[in-house]
Amino acid sequence: MTTPTRTGITPGQGLLAIVGLLVAVEVASGVLQGYYTPIFSDIADHLGIDDADVNWFEAAQLIVSALCVPPLARLGDLGGHKKVLVLSTAVTALASWGVAFAPSFGTFLVAWALQGAYVVWLPLEVAIIHRRTRDTGRQQLLTRRAAAVLVGALELSVIIGALTSGALVEATSMTTLLMLPAIVTTVVLVLVWFGVEDVPGEATGGYDWRGLGMITLVLGLVMGGLIAIRLQGPAAALPWLLVLAGLAALVPFVRLERSLADPMVDVRLLARTDQWPIQLTAFLFGMSVLGAQIPLSTFARTDPDVVGYGLGADAAFVSTLVGVYVVFLAIGAFTLPLTARLLGPRGALVASSLLVALGYGLFLPFHDSTTQTLTNMAIAGLGSGALVAALPAAAAAAAPPDRTGFATGMTNATKTVGGAIASSVFAIALASTGSLEGPAEGAAPLSGYLTVWAVCSVAAVVAAVCLLLAPKVTDDVAPSAEDVRPETLGA
Repeated sequence: MTTPTRTGITPGQGLLAIVGLLVAVEVASGVLQGYYTPIFSDIADHLGIDDADVNWFEAAQLIVSALCVPPLARLGDLGGHKKVLVLSTAVTALASWGVAFAPSFGTFLVAWALQGAYVVWLPLEVAIIHRRTRDTGRQQLLTRRAAAVLVGALELSVIIGALTSGALVEATSMTTLLMLPAIVTTVVLVLVWFGVEDVPGEATGGYDWRGLGMITLVLGLVMGGLIAIRLQGPAAALPWLLVLAGLAALVPFVRLERSLADPMVDVRLLARTDQWPIQLTAFLFGMSVLGAQIPLSTFARTDPDVVGYGLGADAAFVSTLVGVYVVFLAIGAFTLPLTARLLGPRGALVASSLLVALGYGLFLPFHDSTTQTLTNMAIAGLGSGALVAALPAAAAAAAPPDRTGFATGMTNATKTVGGAIASSVFAIALASTGSLEGPAEGAAPLSGYLTVWAVCSVAAVVAAVCLLLAPKVTDDVAPSAEDVRPETLGA
């Protein structure tokens, strides 16, 4: 009979088996993130809407993504991360089926928004692995390696998803085409439900319903305002009123959370010197990884013979550019363990941030050719891929055991908010007519694109400086001969 360890986990299920199952989850995540992009125009035709209305898809999912992470992360710490992973996967699977069979734009939009629950998958997976490796003597090292594998699988799956939908769009009906992500997510739900160990949560206390209500109000107002800026333009008053109201609501929210023993958002933990640099880096990183992709795409599509800049690329070549970027994201993720071994965990984070800064900074003088653009995107991609994997692992390493899910989840929440803020700022910078409805509205000024790249580069430099202020940490103690036995690493 096996004897439970002090974590409540029996050694019957190896780490490799768990990581393998979680890789399947990230494959589904990659499919969801890459599959729909090449067929947005076809989806618009299917729903009978204008291409400009596709902007509502991103807007709705951004709001849900930002809102769902804090409460789901807290649920994971209380009741067990596997339970919440199953719950969020079930919601995503159900929403994916809703996307496939939605009879109208409204129902499609609701289903699409609920699909955003997948944003909590990676933080929960990192929390599961972090707890599973606690008694190995190499917790931080193994967590970081596993996170690198998960993110690498995610990025490769983005490419596979995009290529698959692009190849099938002319060969099958839209309903059948949209069913494939739902099938993948449903299969993953079954794998997680029956394959991953169910370990009770370690957090104590109750659920902070008042905190949930207030964080929902804060994020709802801020995210709603930011998205309204993109949709209505910077001259409209309502978006700014929403943002200001959300920021004002932060004051009573922080006071409430500081007064509670078991808050929804542990502001004391976030203020610690080993945690705030990581969370701030996630916020700043979100500006480039989430906010700069559409500007890069529109810049590539701009005809230099007409406006004097751009690459004049067609949609197929833009897909190639994105594919190259995602490949380097995967390389950056897969090489994170080597980078951390050479530079240390903090050094790897700093170096990755500087790569992002260099990649976007190079756009300022070098943006006139395809070769220059590919080089810049490759450099930024290497750093970005490493950060996607490293940030949740670093947050987990700096968090107490009963707050692991919260800490890893907040890296995604802050990244999403950073991306939303950057998207709104970039929309203002790029708007030549107060609107980003499409090419017919006029080309954005080159100064707008230079602003985008400068903001992304400066944000990454600031992130690197903040990380230098964090305590320097080392990996777990060197493993003994017993630590490296096969049964401690895999089934």
